[in-house]
Amino acid sequence: MITLAWWPVLLLLPLPALLKRLRRVSEKSGSDTAHSDNSTLSALRVPFYRQALAAGHMDQHQAPPRWSQLMAWLAWAALIAALARPQWVGEAVPVTQNARDLFLAIDLSPSMQEEDMVWRNRRTTRLNVTKAVVSDFIAQRDGDRIGLILFGSQPYIQAPLTFDLKTVETLLMEAAPGMAGDSTAIGDAIGLAVKRLQERPRDQRLLVLLTDGRNTSGEVSPQEAAKQAAQRDIRIHTIGVGSDEPVRRGLFGMPRNPSADLDEALLEEVATLTGGQYFRARSTGELEMVYEVINQLEPVEQDARLYRPTTEYYWMLLLTALGLGLLSRLTLPLRWRSPEPGGSS
Repeated sequence: MITLAWWPVLLLLPLPALLKRLRRVSEKSGSDTAHSDNSTLSALRVPFYRQALAAGHMDQHQAPPRWSQLMAWLAWAALIAALARPQWVGEAVPVTQNARDLFLAIDLSPSMQEEDMVWRNRRTTRLNVTKAVVSDFIAQRDGDRIGLILFGSQPYIQAPLTFDLKTVETLLMEAAPGMAGDSTAIGDAIGLAVKRLQERPRDQRLLVLLTDGRNTSGEVSPQEAAKQAAQRDIRIHTIGVGSDEPVRRGLFGMPRNPSADLDEALLEEVATLTGGQYFRARSTGELEMVYEVINQLEPVEQDARLYRPTTEYYWMLLLTALGLGLLSRLTLPLRWRSPEPGGSS
């Protein structure tokens, strides 16, 4: 159907007629005043006054040709119609977004400073590698709502669920080890995510939790939190990060496993209870593969909306108004055109 986006503009249609009427009233008032003044000067008469009026500008008070007035009115009407923005609005088309509500929970306990990972041929900390890999993962989730939870002794919502992925990435890069405490509250982190995700539509709730340790603090056990998540259809994927190659501290130090504190059984149980998967990332390459697998999970349909295709036609009326205006101007007799500056009158 045809609609007008700015229909109140049509109220300007009678504006020229109103201005013309006001001009006539003004000219009549001026004419009466001039006649009254001239009556006092009746003795001063010019013999050829009538002839001068007939040969000069007196004919300009006559109305212009009717067809010229008609074109001018049509040009004005077309201009107003163009300003009203006529549109053809088509039938409603349902549009769906492939998206999900996804929280990323990142462990910031001091053990994330362990330098047992390699990034770009340089040994670096687990947290630095996590930031780089998760940052790429976030950039590929365009269309998803992503939130960020940072946890240590306590969990914190660093970024609520949002489409602003750039802000989430920035907040992740600003995270520092120990800023959430020195312990690891995995259960509380899951509980906080459950609290935020339970209000979102079902089949669209996902938590990806990354840690390098075991649950050492918190008010809720990871198993209990996982059961609460399962009851609310929240799927949890867990990631255990850290190398298991023995390292030696000092010249006479005994070799030790840097991932000895990682509770893989717990992480696997949490994932199983919620229908998710547990992933083990011993190197940067494995961590990248883990997030690639998660990234390839089929998204669900969300936020179905109706879209009406719209076609604008204002430009046609604008060209019509321009053409009619030029035509009405060019076809006027010469006496109706404005004199050139400095020309004879």
